[in-house]
Parts: sequence; structure tokens; C-alpha cells
Amino acid sequence: MIDTAPVRISSFFLFVAIATQTACGLSRLPAPPSSEPIVSSANTPLRSEPARVVDYTLKASLDEETHTIHGDGTIVWRNTSSVAVSEVWVHLYLNAFKNESSQFLRPGARGRGNGVTAPSHTWGAIDVRRFALREPGGSVDLWPRAELSRPNDTDESDARVALPRPVEPNESITIDMVWDSKLPAIVERTGFDESYNFAGQWFPKLARLDPDGTWAHFPFFPLSEFYADFGHFDVTIDVDQKATIGATGTRVDARVENGRRIERYEQSHVHDFAWVSWDKFVATDEQIGKVRVRVLAPRGFGHLVERELATLRFALPHYGALYGEYPYDVLTVVHPPPSAGESGGMEYPTLITTGGSWHTPPSFHSIEAVTIHEFGHQYFYGLLASNEHKWPFLDEGLNSYAEGEALHRWLGNGSLVALGPLQIDFASVFALSTRTAVFNEPVATSAGAFQTGSDYGTLVYARTAAIFETLRRVYGDALVAAALGDYARRFRFLHPTPADFFAVLSGHYPPETIATLHTALFEKGWVDFAITDTSSHKQREPFGMFDRNGTRVTVGADAGLADPPSEAHTGWVNVVRRGTLSFPVTIRLTFDDKSTQDIAWDGRDDHTRLAFNSTSPLAFAVVDPDGRVIIDQDFTNNRAANSGHRGSARRSSEALFYAFQLALSVVGP
Repeated sequence: MIDTAPVRISSFFLFVAIATQTACGLSRLPAPPSSEPIVSSANTPLRSEPARVVDYTLKASLDEETHTIHGDGTIVWRNTSSVAVSEVWVHLYLNAFKNESSQFLRPGARGRGNGVTAPSHTWGAIDVRRFALREPGGSVDLWPRAELSRPNDTDESDARVALPRPVEPNESITIDMVWDSKLPAIVERTGFDESYNFAGQWFPKLARLDPDGTWAHFPFFPLSEFYADFGHFDVTIDVDQKATIGATGTRVDARVENGRRIERYEQSHVHDFAWVSWDKFVATDEQIGKVRVRVLAPRGFGHLVERELATLRFALPHYGALYGEYPYDVLTVVHPPPSAGESGGMEYPTLITTGGSWHTPPSFHSIEAVTIHEFGHQYFYGLLASNEHKWPFLDEGLNSYAEGEALHRWLGNGSLVALGPLQIDFASVFALSTRTAVFNEPVATSAGAFQTGSDYGTLVYARTAAIFETLRRVYGDALVAAALGDYARRFRFLHPTPADFFAVLSGHYPPETIATLHTALFEKGWVDFAITDTSSHKQREPFGMFDRNGTRVTVGADAGLADPPSEAHTGWVNVVRRGTLSFPVTIRLTFDDKSTQDIAWDGRDDHTRLAFNSTSPLAFAVVDPDGRVIIDQDFTNNRAANSGHRGSARRSSEALFYAFQLALSVVGP
């Protein structure tokens, strides 16, 4: 999902902010796109299917006049935990849009700024009419005793339903449901706009029962999404015959009767189901490898559809090579109409929504970015299904890194903006936006614990991406690709935790790197490399008074110089590392004769003094000249001219030219 203010910075603001920082010397000259081949983790076993925990067989009939979905169906659920349970928890997330008493809409909710936007004119709700447990002696309706809210909390998006008897481990139960879902005016990726209806979180959905018998349930919160078991969905959708339907899964039946369009969709190995209906969609179909891709967009958006398809032509094989083959036969892409933009930028299994104005220029890659970001969620959350409410960095964070890596691999240094000499890469934006927020809260904070939506967006999305981009630059493409690929393949369908994630990475990185990564994610980790002092002088014999062979002699200042004068120079550069993170870095020395010398430093100590010999005076020194540590807190102190020698005035003009170059060529990995 792309949902936070830091992620939705306008392209103009990005241009001004980054150009300003680079003109002040806060960035680096761009490095070329990586030419290393994609590293596959194909030797890591790829799980073919998850444990089948829940089956939903549902029918949804849309009343276009009232924008109400009349639903009925059956849930078959199996207790896969190690203990008997005497209750189930049901997410009723449409109730988040019922009133301003919900966790989602109440004043001060930690979404965008100080709150989130309520539906513009029509509220939404889900009303369960029947929730009946099938028993040998007959069905028992459990809903009259359902607990819709908690004491001192009127939110109704998370319901507790007591069972008449314990359900033992590995036992299955069947529940018959009838309900009505009133869609709100478009808000937060669900709702309606005139004849456009997007149905997200539209049915009573069971929370996930963790293996220890603990229900992982929570109200619909502005900064978090969903956590659910994998299962099978069989859903029949009934809408006006003029409408086009897009939905999770494969369409297995379609007919028109009595003025209604009735289509049935099935999909296994997924944990959610969403659908959309609109009478003005133009459908574009394309086979990309083994995947049937359908894009639904407004008329006149064909040029954006082509950009979205071009993105997927790259993304499907790229993600498949890195993180394992996309396991579904279909992918539906919905580009909402401009008036329903709030339903854009979201992911569901085999269905994603994009967005963007029809006049978005090709040089601004926001269309490509939202497409590849939401497709990436088919992996990071979709196939891994970690608890995104508790550990959002495993979802949005890793997905943002994968997005930036993929876009750079495809589009190069201009992966965000390619406007003549101005080339803006996603990595530069990620790094730039995190330098203040890093001191506010740890990246690995639960969604409900972030103090502001700004911190959530900046740290979870951008900071995580910048941390892993730093790992890629410092240690190389191959290592990070193998590590994340191993993780994505090994824990497909297994709901991994941070412990699982670090266990995999520990097999690829040395202990000191793992410790740095843990600090970066869990402890407000930061780093600032700086050149604090330099020295450069000609090599010569020392002068002064010396006692030699019982006699004191005086050596003059010119006595130690060769005739003609020697051009040999010596000196040192003092480098410091501030903060709690450490990375190996290079210190590049540039001399008056334009020659250079690179010195490697492991970056573990707080400081080091590096000696050098040369044939020319030192002009200036730069720590991390290739911009590998993009989370360096302050780039202004990475470069220092050697003061006090005859080239110091020229050094000032060169620094200005260097800043001018940076203003035209923004960071690239």
C-alpha cells in the first residue's frame, strides 16, 4: 500500500528538496546502474502451497442504488493451533467507516497528520444478520451473543464470538453467514463513487489464530492493514449487467440474466478477496509469461495502461527470479477513475489498484512506481503474510526496498524522475526523507505504537529501504539478493517473524553486519562519517639541533631538501564515525596533480588516522566517495579540502563546481 504523506510528496517538492540538498553538498555524484546479473535463490526450496486453514464460499449481490452488498455464505475453519479454543474473532473492517468513534476515524487517529479523512457524504458499515455454527443437533446462531466492542471502546471493527463448546486442535467447524455491507463514499481504498464500487474488507473475515492458540486480532487502525490465514475463496458476484467486474482469482463462470451480470471467481492459497464493479471500465488483456494480466481503466487512459503493462513485463520475471515465481495464473490491475483516487494504491491477492492522472508525464515515473510497489506486495505480505500490524517493516519496508531496487534495475538513475540532466533515483528520496525521523522512533515499531503517521511512513517505508540499499551498495548486489531471495522462498506461506528474518540473513552476512542491521532497525540506529582534519607536506629530513658522535650540530631548514627539491609528499587524514552503526568505507584522496589514492577502512572504531605517501600535495579527501552508505546522517562533512597550502583558493572553486554537478545529477546507486 502507498498511503502516507512522506510517500506522496509531489514531484515538484522532490525536485526542489533534492536539488537544494545537493547544491549544499549533501549528496554524491551518481554511480551507474548495476551491471551485475540478477542472483536467483532457486536452490532454496520454494513451498508450493500453504496449510489450508479456512475456506470461504460467498455470494455478493450489489444494490447499485444504495451501494449495499447483500451477502451470504459459508466459512469452514480448522483449528491449526496446539490448543482448544472457545471463541473466534471476526474482523468487521467496514465498521471503521461507520462513525468517528472508530479507531480509524476518531479525532487524533495517527493517520495522515492529526487525523484521517471521513467519508465525504455517506458512511459505511457491515451488519451481520446471521452467524450460525453447524452442529449435529442443528445450527446455533452465535451472533446474538457476539461482543462487537470492548469496555470503554466503542470501535466495532473487531468482534469476539463465543463458541458453545471448545474446538479441539485440528478440528474443523462450519459457519453459515448472512450480512449486509453498506459501502461508504470512497475512503481509504473502499467504497463508491457514482456507479464505481470498490469492495474491500466487505465480508466478515476470521482473524488469524497463531500456532500457540493466541488470536492475532485488532481493530482496523489507520496505520496498519491485515493479518490472516491462507485458504480457498469461491465467490459469486452479482451486479448490473452494464458493469465490468474485476476480482481476486480466476473467473470460472460468467452469465447475464434478468439484467444482472453474475460472475464466479475462485482462488486457492490466498488470505483475502476484493472486487470492483464499474460500467465505464475499458479492459486490456495481455499474457505475460504464465500470467494472464487484465488492466481495468477509464476510457482515455490507454497510454497509462501501456506504462503499467510495461512495468509488469519487467516486474513479473524480475521478482520471480529474485523472490520465487509468482504462483497465480492471473493478475488484475485496477486504475480507478480520478474521482475515486482514494481506492488506488492498494494490494489484494491477485488484484492491485494503481492510480495517477492521465496527464502524468513519462519523465515522472509515479505510474511505474505505484504499479511495481503494489505488485511487490504480492510477495511482501501477500505470499509471506507476516503480521503487518505488529511488524510493518517486514511488509512495507522490505517491499519499498524491492520497489527501489527493481525500478533502478529497470530505469537506472532516473528511476523516479528522468528530466534531461536531472536524474532522480528512489534511493536518494528514501535517504533524504529519513535523516530527521531516525531519532524519533525505531524502525521496527508496531503500527499501533508509532506516534505519528509521518514517522510511520518515513521510517517503515523509506528508512527500511535506505538501510537495505546501503547493504546492497556496501556489500554488493549478489549478497542482498541471495539473502532476501532465500527469505522470500523459505518462508513463503509461513507468516514469518523478525526472528525468522534474521535467522535467514545470518546465513548470508557476518555477525558484525547482522548486529549493525539489528541496531539500524530496532534501536534508532544512525551513522555519520566525517573528515575532521588533514595534513600534507613534502618529505624531507628533520632539521634542528642533533647530538651526533658526541658533537652537537645544527641542521638548517633547507638542509633536508634534495637538489633539485623532492616531489615526494606525506601526510594523513583523520576520519571519524559518529553514531551506533558501522560500515566499511573507502577514503579517496585527490592530489593536486589529479591523481587519486583509495584507502579502505573497516569503519568499526570511532576514528582513524590514515597515513599516505604521494608525489603531489593533497588537494582534498572524501570518505565514502561512491555514496554507498546512503543513510550517512550528514554528507556535508564527508569532503574536506586540505587547507593551508597554495591550492586552497582553487579548491574553493572546485567545490562550487562539484556542488553544481550534484545539483544536476542527483544520487544514484
